[in-house]
Amino acid sequence: MTDIHRRHFNALLAGLGLAGATPALAEMASAEAPEIPQLGPNGWMPNNARLPVLLYRGVVNATGNDPASAYEAIFRRTSWPAQWRNGVYPFHHYHSTAHEVLGFAGGTARPMLGGPNGHEVKVNAGDIAVLPTGTGHCRLEASSDFLVVGAYPPDQTWDICREAPTPEMSARMVQLPFPSSDPVTGANGPLVSLWHLA
Repeated sequence: MTDIHRRHFNALLAGLGLAGATPALAEMASAEAPEIPQLGPNGWMPNNARLPVLLYRGVVNATGNDPASAYEAIFRRTSWPAQWRNGVYPFHHYHSTAHEVLGFAGGTARPMLGGPNGHEVKVNAGDIAVLPTGTGHCRLEASSDFLVVGAYPPDQTWDICREAPTPEMSARMVQLPFPSSDPVTGANGPLVSLWHLA
């Protein structure tokens, strides 16, 4: 890491209240620019034509006895409280009642985003995916040690939808409030600017 990146990174940590944090958090990468796939409707899968997916690569040094706790701490500090530890379902689904962040705490996997014949990605421990409401996702394959931490904005609880949305569900997804912060970098992160400009 160059000196300028180190200063930017240290300022970011201080802004998030992570200065002097645990080694796993201190090893957090600068998360400068996420990949931003934009997924439109795909058959019965609504996806979200207004809000892009954000894929952060290598955000956390996911090592140690409990790497999931590093993600839980990051999400807590950025106001995306973690709700579960598990994997990703092996069937296509989306959430109509919540935006979702997936912290990949262990192993590797190949999820499909956007529904059948959608956007296949490879994720590794250390990556984070932010999925706006309506975004289709499923696990195609995963290593035996694959572990995910799932989190959502305050006051949003997830549902599991496996068929086309009703008109009421579509209206709810359009009206779902934006989170006030990026789950990785906080109030001034890419999500805040990218989603609020949509």
